[in-house]
Amino acid sequence: MGRWICCLCSRVADPLMLLLVLALGCNSSTAATASPSVPHVKPSYSFGRTFLGLDKCNACIGTSICKKFFKEEIRFDTWLSSHLKLPPSSLLSYSGNYTDDAKSWRLVDITRLTSKYQHDRADKRICTSLLKTKTCSLERALRRTQRFQKWLRAKRLTPDLVQGLSSPMLRCPSQRLLDRIVRRYAEVPDAGSIYMDHLTDRDKLRLLYTLAVNSHPILLQIFPDVEGWPFPRYLGSCGRLLVSASTRPLRDFFGAAPEVAADLALQLLAVLRSMATNDLNYFFYFTHVDAGTFGVFSNGHLFIRDASTLGIIDKEEGSRPIDGQQEYRDIFSCLTVDCPSASVSCGSIREKHSLVMVCQHLLPKLLTGKFLPPVQGRIDAFLQRCARGLGDARGANEAMEELAEILKPLRSCDSRFAYRYPDCRYSDKY
Repeated sequence: MGRWICCLCSRVADPLMLLLVLALGCNSSTAATASPSVPHVKPSYSFGRTFLGLDKCNACIGTSICKKFFKEEIRFDTWLSSHLKLPPSSLLSYSGNYTDDAKSWRLVDITRLTSKYQHDRADKRICTSLLKTKTCSLERALRRTQRFQKWLRAKRLTPDLVQGLSSPMLRCPSQRLLDRIVRRYAEVPDAGSIYMDHLTDRDKLRLLYTLAVNSHPILLQIFPDVEGWPFPRYLGSCGRLLVSASTRPLRDFFGAAPEVAADLALQLLAVLRSMATNDLNYFFYFTHVDAGTFGVFSNGHLFIRDASTLGIIDKEEGSRPIDGQQEYRDIFSCLTVDCPSASVSCGSIREKHSLVMVCQHLLPKLLTGKFLPPVQGRIDAFLQRCARGLGDARGANEAMEELAEILKPLRSCDSRFAYRYPDCRYSDKY
């Protein structure tokens, strides 16, 4: 049949007839084709830029992981069928799933730097205070500020550029710490430089906005888990949403079995030690702890889940406190919170500061009523002393070692503690 049509094609002189015949097809391979199949319609995981916060960029965290959202390689736990609906935008965090190959999925946490209500209130504050309008272009408004104009002209991030920001991490900044932020800022291609030449104006605004709202994602970037720091892995940001490795909050383990509680308490002490003494000579301290500050991975390993309340003092280079001076304040100082009052001076922070807070707010909920009377009595007595400040003569290291010696015999070695099993069977460390 195909040969007959092609033969006819060669003999037709009328151009209109020729076009008609060509439409039928002169290719013999198409003569026997089946009827066209209906194209497969893929379910749509559509959501607006507003949910992600992309409509507010470049007053946002970044866009490094947006492709994952739009390619459906990051899914919220509620996206389990073709009838897909987004979770409420009012939530602060969401459980999600992440894939690199569309076959294997792993759990992730999708979080906002602060609540959407606080974000919306801050956006209105920016427009009202800077442009005297109820709505505006946030980027245009923030670009006009004196602080951002200084950022645009700066070649290097220096303490005066972050002065007055509410983040505890920047209360006592050293030049070494600020250089580390620029060098390891993960929302731009890695240049490995302490100078901001590789940051565009857009990048500088995003970095400044993140530091002003919540320094948690910056800490995850500059002190990554792959180097042994006790933070979940930073996977990227899209608009005002941050994606990181998933952990269960410590509050979920307050009712855990005694051996699990003892193991988590020992890990808490180990994290506090590493925050006070590490190879880089940074001293980390908490300004606040609660049941969501720490989290636990599926293998039982404890990490700092929320780093937003961490302050940093540089023991090697020293810090540049602003204490005793009139602290500079502007719109970036109060983006999502009321302008904070002056915090404690950098020089007044002691190594036992974080331990006392943990003894007051976390360890009692984890360890009270879990063990037999002789051991429980020793634990309770220690926690009471610790919560009162340990006394002037007692150092943090000695106190942590005392509690650790009580708790070590209470641990067990089995598959529930995958992060140290089966190593614990062959090591005196456990």
